[in-house]
Amino acid sequence: MTVPAAYPEASQATSALIWSIVGLVCCGPAAIVGFIQGKNELDAIAVGRRDPSGQGTANAAKIIAIVVAVLYVIGIAFSALIILGGLSVGMLDEFSTGF
Repeated sequence: MTVPAAYPEASQATSALIWSIVGLVCCGPAAIVGFIQGKNELDAIAVGRRDPSGQGTANAAKIIAIVVAVLYVIGIAFSALIILGGLSVGMLDEFSTGF
């Protein structure tokens, strides 16, 4: 005889954490999946559809995904500054040799 599960849905907290870590290590956009799964897991825990033991894992997935997003924004801003700096140096060089 099998015992019915206490919660109707299986936890996705571990999956969310894996996606967030993959986003941190090699493929940033994968963290979006981790964030969404982590948020959905926390919402399902709050409603009572999933086991609350995955709450910490889901929170970790969301935090890692946010860190990945911040690192991406910083990387894009830094890249833009490097490109703009290179363009401005090129323009200054053009002006100094033109006279």
